[in-house]
Amino acid sequence: MKVDKLMTTTPISVHLDDTLWTVKETFDHFSFHHLLVVNHEVLCGVISDRDLLKALSPTLGTAAETSRDLATLNKKAHQIMTRKLHTLTPDAGIYDAIAIFVKNEVSCIPIINEKQKPVGIVSWRDILKFIDDRKEK
Repeated sequence: MKVDKLMTTTPISVHLDDTLWTVKETFDHFSFHHLLVVNHEVLCGVISDRDLLKALSPTLGTAAETSRDLATLNKKAHQIMTRKLHTLTPDAGIYDAIAIFVKNEVSCIPIINEKQKPVGIVSWRDILKFIDDRKEK
C-alpha cells in the first residue's frame, strides 16, 4: 500500500516568520499534532504541539504571567521548528514510512511532491490505525 492512501491530504502549515502566537492559535483551532513550516510553498520544517509547549513559558495564561512570558509568543516559527526532516513522496510504500518511524525519533513524515511542496502528512497514528482496521477485516 502507498502512503497516499493513509496520509492527511490537507496538511496545515505556517510560514517561517509566523509568531508562536499564530502557531498556538493554529494548534488551538485545529486538532492536529503537527504543523508544516513552509516558505514560498516549499517545506522547511515541522513544529509539533510538544515543540510549542517546550518553547512557551509555563506560567503563560496564569496569574503568575509576566511580560517576559508573553514575549515568548513573539518568537518565530523558524526558531523552534525541526529542520532535519525525513520525507516521502506520495508513491512511497507503507513499509518505507514504518522504516523511518523505527529508525528515527520522529512522530510524523511530511509527504512532498517533486517541487518540495507538501501534499500530505503521515503520523505513526495513521500507520497504527491502518493496521488496526486491517485486523478487523
